[in-house]
Amino acid sequence: MLATQSGGTGTQVNNTQWDGTSSSGRQAGKDGEGVCRRLITDIGTNKKAGISRHYCTAWEMGSHEDGTRRVADLFTPAFLVDFDKVRVNCTKTLAQCTELGVTLRAQTKTHKTIEGAVLQTGGTRRGLVTSTLQEAEFYADSGFDDILFGFPFIPYHMPRAAQLTRRLEKFYVMVDSRVAVDVLVANTPPSGKTWSAFLAVNCGYNREGVWWEASEGEELACLMDKSLSVTFSGVYVHCGNSYGASQPRDIEQVREKTVERLLHLVGRIKARGVACPVVGIGSTPTCSHPTPSMRQLTELHPGNYIFYDVQQMTLGSCKEDDIACCVVTRVIGHYPDRNQLLIDCGFSALTKQGTGQLPSGCCIFRGQPNLKLDKMTQEIGYVDAVKGCLNLEDFPIGCMLFILPWHVSIYR
Repeated sequence: MLATQSGGTGTQVNNTQWDGTSSSGRQAGKDGEGVCRRLITDIGTNKKAGISRHYCTAWEMGSHEDGTRRVADLFTPAFLVDFDKVRVNCTKTLAQCTELGVTLRAQTKTHKTIEGAVLQTGGTRRGLVTSTLQEAEFYADSGFDDILFGFPFIPYHMPRAAQLTRRLEKFYVMVDSRVAVDVLVANTPPSGKTWSAFLAVNCGYNREGVWWEASEGEELACLMDKSLSVTFSGVYVHCGNSYGASQPRDIEQVREKTVERLLHLVGRIKARGVACPVVGIGSTPTCSHPTPSMRQLTELHPGNYIFYDVQQMTLGSCKEDDIACCVVTRVIGHYPDRNQLLIDCGFSALTKQGTGQLPSGCCIFRGQPNLKLDKMTQEIGYVDAVKGCLNLEDFPIGCMLFILPWHVSIYR
């Protein structure tokens, strides 16, 4: 398992197998410029450096001299990852892309770790998309290349984007405005390089991107193509609207409509005499069940698949046994008068997303189908029975429970 915790000047990871063994790892920092340097194991609530997290070092929790520890020794709540399942999930997704004849550009924001990105890229350390420049710098520092900063580019980003363009063989920004394109055109790229940019396209999600029907898309592509300092690299769509689906058939409709709309724009761009090397879409729901239409693409960029979660399970992206992460918590109290347990896991450690979606509340207690997380305060969760009454003796104070979260990308 991976046990991860944010705190201090960065976020840390260590590999902890179910048998209790562990080895150190690293994860991209969340709070500015920090990158982790110490082993962290628990999720708490001490505010440091602008983030709500508490941390303890490995030696503070009494780890063994060889660095190994048991899950039972962890401070709780803690975020655990089954490394074997991560490996299987990554291998499967790479194989699906190979079978489709497309390239996988893995989104890293779900995990922000070197170990995870190595598995996502099949060991090549090539082909990532990050959500922050800090993540891009973190991976560049660790020998990764061919990195897309998958966030709307604005002039403020130029100094750091220039450094990454200078350092890497391939670094891309994502644009969806004339302002962004103009700043690329107006600035001289590092010697021997051009600015490389993807055009973000809105095919129905209504977040970033130029609307697929609007002429703005072709115009921005033409502007980049005509500039000697800019390389138009292709088009990029995030299918975030697939998360609003209520059944797998809805996801298929989102995917098919997205592909159709994106290819329509690509056709108009090519009609203007502009090549469009990369045509890519992404989101774990739309990429989990490949269809023939996806062979018309060149690139996929999902990310959640590395861990999966309960939301992905309900969308049909995976089965419960594929979920590679959980939050471990301890029972801290019995309250027979209201037939309720309290656990040391509140909304500082577990997302409230998913509330009302499941009989068991906003999550699933692994192996305990009759437990329901009814509500949370910052530090504490209230656990009731889904049906009938709880036998409190089955859950001694201090015992561990393992929670499968609704949405895992908040654990960063």
